[in-house]
Amino acid sequence: MKVAWTTVATAGEAEQLARELVTAGLAVCVQVEGPLRSLYAWEGKVEAAEEHRLTLKCLDEQLPALEAAVLARHPYSVPEWIVVDACRVGEKYLSWTRTEPQP
Repeated sequence: MKVAWTTVATAGEAEQLARELVTAGLAVCVQVEGPLRSLYAWEGKVEAAEEHRLTLKCLDEQLPALEAAVLARHPYSVPEWIVVDACRVGEKYLSWTRTEPQP
């Protein structure tokens, strides 16, 4: 299983993106958090922005399509996209992700 993160500017953008990805069967679950405050370097200055973080969970075989969909739909010109392997996943949760019918 993979866990990925991205951020968007508004709760509405986060909800829409999360719903599209789950409905399309590209992510088994997307959690939306926020607002949170991000500080980052951009064009030689330190910027601050309110953002909403999406935590996306998918099976390994879903990752290429999920990544392509997120990057194609993302409102930022340079979207955050970080993916890690889940080194340990509860068997019941993993079983659910493999057997839940897609919408």
